[in-house]
Amino acid sequence: MWIQKGFFRPFLPKFPFIPGTDVAGEIVEVGSAVREFKPGDTVVSKLNFWKAGGLAEYVAASEGNTVALPTGVSAADAAGFPMAGLTALQGVKTIGTKFDGRDTGANILITAASSGVGTYAVQLAKLGNHHVTATCGARNLELVSSLGADEVLDYMTPEGAALMNSLGKKYDYVINIAKANRWSVLKTTLSGQGRVVDVAPNLSNIVASFTTLFARRKLSLLNQSLGKEDLRFLLELMEEGKLRTVVDSRHPFEKAAEAWEKVFSCHATGKVIVDM
Repeated sequence: MWIQKGFFRPFLPKFPFIPGTDVAGEIVEVGSAVREFKPGDTVVSKLNFWKAGGLAEYVAASEGNTVALPTGVSAADAAGFPMAGLTALQGVKTIGTKFDGRDTGANILITAASSGVGTYAVQLAKLGNHHVTATCGARNLELVSSLGADEVLDYMTPEGAALMNSLGKKYDYVINIAKANRWSVLKTTLSGQGRVVDVAPNLSNIVASFTTLFARRKLSLLNQSLGKEDLRFLLELMEEGKLRTVVDSRHPFEKAAEAWEKVFSCHATGKVIVDM
């Protein structure tokens, strides 16, 4: 265990008492059992989800969930991605992506593509050679396109609400990040062997995944379980310029409440960062 300070990315928790899970900065103290790091090292860490504690000048983190920060990757950019980046990576891996240069790709849909998870998911899906249709609000169409999406739909239009691409082609996979999308709509977009990976399932989709035989075969609820090696993989992609953090806004620690307001508004584009 050690203490570090630097940058914090506010995390919108499922429960209001969890005050942040992602941090990046400089180690100022290490425990006697720590072997990989020393004071002065710059690192990025995913804190324990149930304990968190990232909104502080000094935080304690586990060696098992911390990775050295590569040269060329800023602490602010790194602080944005542990939870969201790992969730996006698991979603893209769940649809069979290997990132070994042999991925043949599939026709996929990513919803809420301008969100924290979505911005990473689009980039990772393109690295896996997938053809990506994405949904977001009108103001973020250009941004999501710049991340690599082949087609971007405004979710407020009839086509966007129906999740239908311009060619009317069904999807091999849907990575659903938009909480409002119901299984009754999602299933109509799938090809014969298509599947949905639901990152932020609403109650209706949770019930369907357990009670409906067709949904149980076609709908997977994502439970983020990736760890340190995957965190290191994402950092390597960032160092190589293949993955970037989209930063909505940065706030000084004294104005952390403003950052929380931005997160809870559900209208942030990418990540919200607090500087210590």
